[in-house]
Amino acid sequence: MAVFEYKGFDAAGKSVKGVIDADSAKGARSKLRRQQLFPTDVWEQTKGKATRGKGLNVEIDLSRFTQRVSVSDLSALTSQLSTLIGAGIPMVEALSALVDQVENPALKPILVEIREDVNQGDSLAKALKKHRNVFSDLYINMVAAGESSGSLDIVLKRLTDYTEATVKLRGEVMSALMYPALMGTVSVLIVAGMFIFVIPRVRRIFESMNQALPLPTRMLLGVSDFLVSYWWLAILVVAGMAYGFYRWVRSPEGRRKWHQLLLVMPIFGRVNRLVAVSRFCRTISTLLDSGVPILSAIAIVKTVVGNDIIADAVGKVGENVREGQSIAGPLKASGQFPPMVTHMITIGEKTGELEAMLGKVADSYDQQVENTLRGMTSLLEPLLIVVLGGVVAFIALSLILPMLQMSAVA
Repeated sequence: MAVFEYKGFDAAGKSVKGVIDADSAKGARSKLRRQQLFPTDVWEQTKGKATRGKGLNVEIDLSRFTQRVSVSDLSALTSQLSTLIGAGIPMVEALSALVDQVENPALKPILVEIREDVNQGDSLAKALKKHRNVFSDLYINMVAAGESSGSLDIVLKRLTDYTEATVKLRGEVMSALMYPALMGTVSVLIVAGMFIFVIPRVRRIFESMNQALPLPTRMLLGVSDFLVSYWWLAILVVAGMAYGFYRWVRSPEGRRKWHQLLLVMPIFGRVNRLVAVSRFCRTISTLLDSGVPILSAIAIVKTVVGNDIIADAVGKVGENVREGQSIAGPLKASGQFPPMVTHMITIGEKTGELEAMLGKVADSYDQQVENTLRGMTSLLEPLLIVVLGGVVAFIALSLILPMLQMSAVA
């Protein structure tokens, strides 16, 4: 079956749109009419295309470029599917229920295709593999392990907990950085506005004095003249530096150096390391607890830690385990993991409770991330105020000095 998108109205005359699966556009219209929906437009959905129609009738769907499946959407979907499967509802019916109630227009057609693949005999994990841009290797492998062990509902519940923890951690980091970033941006705009619009007006007063201006005032006027005359050059320089940095970070050598810097920079380095270690511990704990083989779990974790330096250390863990050795050894030798982590892993390996130990470490480090971010935010706010105050004080002093000098002469 193909997937069709439609626009139309219902029996009450309200506009509706959505997706439906059918053998043809005619079949889709008939199916919609049986549902008391009256389509005005029906077209087959084609992957990767944001246009439909031909010639002058072509229609561009800009929403295709903006629709994304977020981690929050995936968490809600996983939670609902876990509840349905746990209640004993067959997989196809559970997926149909999700198709009917999902709100994200980018996720609905994906669920329709997954349902059709499962209905034709594919496993859920195999159907998910066709949509790797939405479902990660971690997600697919955990679903496969749950299907093979007959505990898919339990695995989906663990996936829900994992994605919710990921959303929470990401939200804490973003909220901690949002206020300083916003305040810094507003401060730059205010200062730029003063240099471009306010200071040129004051300059006329200084020119009428017919006397030498103090050094701070000359510097201030020089910066103002440059921004007024060559603002476009300043924008080009900033854009060029941003593009150069982007290209450097995208290169293998630049990416590695940048990731190394992220781990050692003041204040932020500690946060980055805590986040990477927490992600490592929680991910491998969730995978092992769901029945994913240790080597597969390590290979997946290596791709999700988000830092090449940490990923290299995790890769050496895989080599050690393949040779029948421990996990803690290479982590400790790398020097990238705090002693508490390697100590807890050692205890977990000896007692056979590695998953539980890693989960406790992840919880502990998530709390440390939250506390560190809170402290960092409380430091950044007064720091930004001091910097902005210093700039404003320099501008005010530069404007007042000529007036004081004129008063002294008089």
